[in-house]
Amino acid sequence: MLPIIPRLAGLPLAGADSGGGGRRIGLLGGTFDPPHNGHLAVAELALRAAALDEVIFIPAGQPRLKPESPSATPEQRLAMVRLAIAGRPGFSAWDGECFRAGPTYTVDTLEQLAAERGGGAELHFIMGGDVLANFGQWRAPERVLQLCRLLVIPRPGNGPGDGEPDAAAGLPDCFRRRFPEAAGRVQYLPAAELQISATELRERAAAGQPLQPLLPPAVERYIIEQGLYRPAGQ
Repeated sequence: MLPIIPRLAGLPLAGADSGGGGRRIGLLGGTFDPPHNGHLAVAELALRAAALDEVIFIPAGQPRLKPESPSATPEQRLAMVRLAIAGRPGFSAWDGECFRAGPTYTVDTLEQLAAERGGGAELHFIMGGDVLANFGQWRAPERVLQLCRLLVIPRPGNGPGDGEPDAAAGLPDCFRRRFPEAAGRVQYLPAAELQISATELRERAAAGQPLQPLLPPAVERYIIEQGLYRPAGQ
């Protein structure tokens, strides 16, 4: 199993402080092309640091702010996510974005999941600090903030400083100016220490290089069996 990030050792297990209310659900979106141990580390961090009951992996169809198309098909990326999280308590996958026609909008996903999970569920959208800086470009960002809380993984230059007493002080200026009442809807998590590039993994796969220990063995086997990321004709 993926080693837990060291700084998580003293944090509560998922759901430990949920107070008996509705389920606290984390949502981790991405192309997952391919899913790797960095994704799993972020999900594990959010699960424990925010005392979530579950983290749902949501492979995207075609993200609006990411014009290039994923290399693997939606079916292949969903299959890889399911292989990556198999046997890991608290992790699940949702295919609602994979096969949605047109660009993917987070607000549509949140509306659908809120309806499916009922009014008692508390949704937490997991993102990087660099993504938060562009939050105002999303479709209906005010509605997104109504539907969920934001769990933010700091990036260098995008997050509170070491020992910062008020996490809201780390919010990007553009976010605070446009959403002045939303600071209470944002929670910064400990910095993720396992940084892996999906682009690098695709390049390694194209060159026939091993992908261990950067992703689960089952995902590597699937990539090899499907011939993913290899140049045409190979």
